[in-house]
Amino acid sequence: MHRFLTLLVVFAITVTGIFAHGDNSHFPKAQDVVVKTSKINGNVYMLQGRGGNVGAVVGPEGILIVDDDYKAVSEKLAAALKELGSEKPRFILNTHWHGDHTEGNQVFGKDSTIVAHINVRKRLIDPPVIFGRKTDPYPAFALPIVTYSESMSIHINGEEVKLVHYPNGHTDGDTVVFFENANVVHFGDTFFFGRFPFVDIDSGGSVQGLINNIGALIQKVPADAKLIPGHGPVATHADLKNYHSIISESSKIVTDAMKAGKSLDEIKKAGLPDKFKEAGSGFIKTDAWIETIHRSYSKK
Repeated sequence: MHRFLTLLVVFAITVTGIFAHGDNSHFPKAQDVVVKTSKINGNVYMLQGRGGNVGAVVGPEGILIVDDDYKAVSEKLAAALKELGSEKPRFILNTHWHGDHTEGNQVFGKDSTIVAHINVRKRLIDPPVIFGRKTDPYPAFALPIVTYSESMSIHINGEEVKLVHYPNGHTDGDTVVFFENANVVHFGDTFFFGRFPFVDIDSGGSVQGLINNIGALIQKVPADAKLIPGHGPVATHADLKNYHSIISESSKIVTDAMKAGKSLDEIKKAGLPDKFKEAGSGFIKTDAWIETIHRSYSKK
């Protein structure tokens, strides 16, 4: 366990800012961050700063955003949102509790209604240890004040924004957001584009749960939908299927080795086939992914 956390701390310190979940003091200063805005479809946009991808639906009824990046880049994000109509979102939806998706609550929450799964509120009130570090509880104004257990919809600017909870995947509070009319889906960190994911086991995450959730989403998401992953570029249905193959096939290799009585060190030494090399080049390297799989399935 200690070695696993040590590895993740090292990875968190060495990766680029878009994949960060822990302390972000080592990343470029806020004034150096450029928030990129891209129109996805209809009145739905994606904004990319230093943390997780931010989704937005804009119009005369105000702006609704999905996730709100790090607190340190809130000024830049606000400026980008102002270009879309208002620097103060009417609604903020949190896809899960991690700081690279929720720290902006501590700025925007003073003027916005924050909505999330009930477990996100619980985690932000008493954050679990992540990367060996326990973060401070969020102030009351930065907490979700509207919560749900399974799903809910918000109707704004002619768009039905449907929030659906997918349990025990990346965390225990994951939400996937469907912009029904625009045919756009924001996955939060349920979807890491083309890379091994971070599964936060200490926050109720599960490798098998994530595999199951992605499998269900492949069946639910329209084939022509545009997909916003938690990190990375806008994706397609084919990219989602490829992601499912990456995590399910690599997990089977590890669990088969576990069933054969191989130790974790033996499994790591054997590694994974070359076709997974690119998947292991992101935030979570191959050894860390093997350790995550081993730990997740050992808990059963």
